[in-house]
Amino acid sequence: FRHSFPAANVALARAFNGRPDVLFADEPTGNLDRQTGDKIADLLFSLNREHGTTLILVTHDPALAARCDRRLRLVNGQLQEEA
Repeated sequence: FRHSFPAANVALARAFNGRPDVLFADEPTGNLDRQTGDKIADLLFSLNREHGTTLILVTHDPALAARCDRRLRLVNGQLQEEA
């Protein structure tokens, strides 16, 4: 089912409680419509910049991956860094 933006905000607020050094996000926009997914991505990257939290994303969305500072791909079980 599709998650709502307020529900996703609550999940993010819980994740950032205590200001973690690293936040793992597995397909954070995968079950969201594009507009809501973009808002969540904007929020994740904003919190990343403001608090210095390392954000590790797993995504199949090339547009979301393109926003990351560093990208790794898993190809045939091997990690490959993208330029």
